Amino acid sequence: MAKIYSKQTERSKKLNPKKETVSFLLNYSKALSFVSVGTMMIETIAN
Repeated sequence: MAKIYSKQTERSKKLNPKKETVSFLLNYSKALSFVSVGTMMIETIAN
């Protein structure tokens, strides 16, 4: 099992996302909020 996780895969290469992708994720995270209702947490997106 340890050998499987210690192998280096192609996924571990450095990724270079597009500026549009980073901008979309940042804007999405700014619009996302959590509201506590009793014992539950509800996600809301302000759009």
